[in-house]
This record gives sequence, C-alpha cells and structure tokens, in this order.
Amino acid sequence: MTTATVRAGETGSPYGLSHLEVLESEAVHIFREVAGEFERPVILYSGGKDSIVMLHLALKAFAPAPLPFSLLHVDTGHNFPEVLHHRDHQAAHHNLRLHIAHVQDYIDDGRLRERPDGTRNPLQTLPLLDTITTHRFDAVFGGGRRDEEKARAKERVFSLRDEFGTWNPRRQRPELWQLYNGRHSPGEHVRVFPLSNWTELDVWQYIAHEKIELPTIYYAHTRQVFHRHGMWLAPGDWGGPHDHETLQTRHVRYRTVGDMSCTGAVDSHADTIDKVITEITASRLTERGATRADDKLSEAAMEDRKREGYF
Repeated sequence: MTTATVRAGETGSPYGLSHLEVLESEAVHIFREVAGEFERPVILYSGGKDSIVMLHLALKAFAPAPLPFSLLHVDTGHNFPEVLHHRDHQAAHHNLRLHIAHVQDYIDDGRLRERPDGTRNPLQTLPLLDTITTHRFDAVFGGGRRDEEKARAKERVFSLRDEFGTWNPRRQRPELWQLYNGRHSPGEHVRVFPLSNWTELDVWQYIAHEKIELPTIYYAHTRQVFHRHGMWLAPGDWGGPHDHETLQTRHVRYRTVGDMSCTGAVDSHADTIDKVITEITASRLTERGATRADDKLSEAAMEDRKREGYF
C-alpha cells in the first residue's frame, strides 16, 4: 500500500477530501438531485445559522447560475429583530423571492388561538402547510440535523409527507448508496434535509472555513434576560417577564434560534468564531436540549410535531 493511499481522505491530502468537503459535497449533490426530480422546490429560511449554511450550500451548488429555488419563512411574530434583518438582507442580496407566512394573520382571523404560555413555535404547522399547498411546493428543504434531537435522528434525507403534510414512518424509503427516491402522488410533498449528517460543530467549522456571516446574537453580547424553567429568556410582548421574574443584564449568546418565547440564551464570553468552536467542543448538551423550551413541552414534543407536519 502506497503512502498516497494511506493518506487519501486526510485533511489537506491532494488525493482525498476533508471531512467538511465530504459533507459539502453530499449537500450539493442533494440540492442538485432535488432540482432534477422536482418541479417547485422551496428552502425554509429563517435567518438562523443552519438555514444560512443551507442557503450558502445551495448557492454553491448552482453557481454561477442563479438559485432555482425561492425561500419560505413562517414568521411567528416573536422573532429576534437581528435574525429578521439578516433574513431580509440575504434575500435581497441574492435577489431571491421570499415567501413569508405570518402566524399573527391566523390568530387574527381565528384559524389559530394564542397559547396560554405565549409560545408560538407550535403554531407554525398550519401556516406552513397552507403555504406549501397554496404555492404547490413539492419539495421543501429544511435545516434539520440528526444530532439535534431524537425525533430528527431517525429522519431520512428525503422525508415523504402525505396530502395533509403528516409523516408516516411506514412510508419512508431506504436511502442506500445515497440514492434518493422523490416519487410522490399529487398533493404530497417531500421534506429534504441536506444537513442531516452534520453536527453542530461541523456547522460552525464550516461557517469559519467559508467565512459566512451570521446574526450577531450567535456571538457573546450583553443583553437583558430573565430566568424561567432553567433558561435565560429575552423580554418581549410575547409574555415575559412576569411580575415575579427579574430582568438581569448578562453576557450571553444563542446556540440556536427559534422565537423569543422558546429560545434560551447561554452564559458565554465566546465573542469570536474560534471561541464559539472551543465552547461547543467542550459542551455535553445539544443545542436544542440546552436552550429550546418548545422541545420540552412533553417527552415526545418534537415527535408529535413531526407527525403533524411541522419539520
């Protein structure tokens, strides 16, 4: 066996790909596969780090041609302003069409009711499914990763959803040798997860390697927060803080971003990408397990939402 054969696949080897290059190549292949199999794909784009990386990969997959997909965001009305600003800036910068479904519209006309706890993330399912149906999207890219949560860990890259948007484990197909089956009946669609095999650390290392710009809340900053259910939450019109909850000024950052009612900050001094990577390497908690209240509504909260058609 030659030295070149032994070294193939190591980072920097002229005969192989690095770990990040393998993940990038897989994601690019998935985007191109969807473009070849489906008529009306769309990318779920919230302005969070995973959707930002997903958009970056999609643009790479088709460069120098324009991206053949539009973007879709389900806006709860409780999103962080920094994230919404980044979302709008990126859509305008790349000249992409951005569809926005507003949860507030559904509350105003009675199709949805506000929850007692103030969180709106569980209310996203109906606006999402209505928008998919209205625009006849047949493939919907999501930024879900298998390392995030147990319901996501068993998800396929191509996840078939029926005409009601629901997920049935018996109808999911094998994906041997990266062969993906996009066959679906009229009214059905497929959720596609190009980042399935990535980890939180992979995402951050790729952001560092590609010099991808993120909303500032992903880095340590001074912010007013209050403590609820073991998390540091940001104040807002969504329902916090209550009379017995005291605002504190702390040095925090966000590992994952949903809306303000369900996303907790973590104490941190990681104000650069290298410090963030060091912090993540030492962490024993997943980002969602540490900072997402919507995953803690019940033991099977995310599983239930997956079956209903949320992700």
